Amino acid sequence: MTTITIYTQPDCPPCEIAKLFLKEYGFTYELKDIKQDGHARNELINKYNSFSTPTFVINKETVVTGFDIEKLKEILQIED
Repeated sequence: MTTITIYTQPDCPPCEIAKLFLKEYGFTYELKDIKQDGHARNELINKYNSFSTPTFVINKETVVTGFDIEKLKEILQIED
């Protein structure tokens, strides 16, 4: 099973689109709000070397920064 964590924040339009995209293809995910959760913010910066949202961590190893639809489709093996 694919595990997906999305680092997000309020008032982030690409974050909302990313959640809709994953739901459309039937993926579940864990949400980490970097504004509400300082630990999540530190994890995003220090562990994943990312400074923007959305950032996706797939299967605890693959990191996608930003809503890169083509890269996400490739990694998640989504075919249209």
